[in-house]
Amino acid sequence: MEIREAQLADLDALIELSRDTFEETFGYLYPLADLQKFLATAYTQESYTEQIQGADSNIWVLVDGEKLCGYVTAGNCILPHPEVRAEDGEIKRIYLRATYQKGGWGTRLFETALDWLISRGKSTIWLGVWSNNYGAQKLYRRHGFTHAGEYHFVVGENRDRAFIYRKIVTEEEKSHRAAERGAES
Repeated sequence: MEIREAQLADLDALIELSRDTFEETFGYLYPLADLQKFLATAYTQESYTEQIQGADSNIWVLVDGEKLCGYVTAGNCILPHPEVRAEDGEIKRIYLRATYQKGGWGTRLFETALDWLISRGKSTIWLGVWSNNYGAQKLYRRHGFTHAGEYHFVVGENRDRAFIYRKIVTEEEKSHRAAERGAES
């Protein structure tokens, strides 16, 4: 298994993975019509192509042989918080098939995106998380993220409570991560 940057050749598998993992994790929360509409519009070739090719965004996939089994996306922050600045970064999605959870792969995906954002000079990094996803919140707090607010994640007529977390990256952390990257080269 490996984590690598997504490629345009991954688009169909990435869309399938996105829809499957969202439905697997959250599908029970929504009426079928709302869920289907969300899945059809939230994960598209256009949006993933833009993220893969964009200078300010990236996607990394977890691959088991030829099979995509997880991914993370990162880019400029678009969360609805009054303190978000244009130069801030965001870890946008971490999706992992259930059979690959609890093996550390979600943490590795998360750290891949976090390292990338820090390497791009992001001093403030944000993320949104479902209010009932306690395991993810614990991971984020372990990495220095703190609760900074709330918003509603909309799926059809549903308004799910989601938390906004923020991390202020210290100069010491930037230097430490830069040294780690240099040692890996």
